[in-house]
Amino acid sequence: MGIARTSISHLSKDQIALIGIPFDAHASFLQGPAKAPELIIEAIESDSANYFTESLNDLNEHPRIAWCGNAELEDYFSISQRIEAILKKGAIPFSLGGDHSITYPILKAIHKHHGKVNILHFDAHTDLYDELDDNKYSHACPFARIMEGGLAESLTQVGIRTLTQHTKEQAERFGVNIIQMKDWTPETRFEIEGPVYLSFDVDVLDPAFAPGISHHEPGGFSTREILGIIQQLDLDIVGLDVVEYNPDRDINGVTAMVAAKIVKELIDRLL
Repeated sequence: MGIARTSISHLSKDQIALIGIPFDAHASFLQGPAKAPELIIEAIESDSANYFTESLNDLNEHPRIAWCGNAELEDYFSISQRIEAILKKGAIPFSLGGDHSITYPILKAIHKHHGKVNILHFDAHTDLYDELDDNKYSHACPFARIMEGGLAESLTQVGIRTLTQHTKEQAERFGVNIIQMKDWTPETRFEIEGPVYLSFDVDVLDPAFAPGISHHEPGGFSTREILGIIQQLDLDIVGLDVVEYNPDRDINGVTAMVAAKIVKELIDRLL
């Protein structure tokens, strides 16, 4: 019972390769997200729930879904090599972070394989700082590195509620489409042509629903609202990540279960 365990070398074409990226060295405030990947898998496999998505896809021992375990990382940029290995197998990389800095080396691998993709990014923060605390690879900076590196065709950010003058200027510089939380309406739809990389920061949720995050930013989505948004997605997703769950700040594993539910519904979109 559970999610099938498979090494990267045994992946097959079109499988969804769940891989843990236990990296939080570029977190600016608190570490802890490096512990998250295995806890998200444990939550998916918890006897307190079941393996069905809300559209009745049964993920239990599903032949297209594989948990590849935590990636062995020599350094920050070795993340790219692990994702490249998955892409070479024809599988779809689904990374469980880890802090949000992991998205930059992941996108380097995605770009190498797919060329420029469109990015759909759910977050309370733009992560567009040129640098933070003298670190250009901070978890506050990945989308600045991605956009200045020409790795993306477009970037759409949803749920933003921490915009600063600097990040507003960065967004204008890179032509980013920002849907601030204050401007969100249930009628909003994403019509994105071509391949899409989806990056999901758990702190897009209001901390009332997901307390296990490093940066508590009130005024975010409810879990139900996010699930509704995910369930309406009709996109060509070629890779994705769920990041910034911090078990050290969680309460009774609530956020682990929220993250697990989101992962399950994102997998459902791929199926």
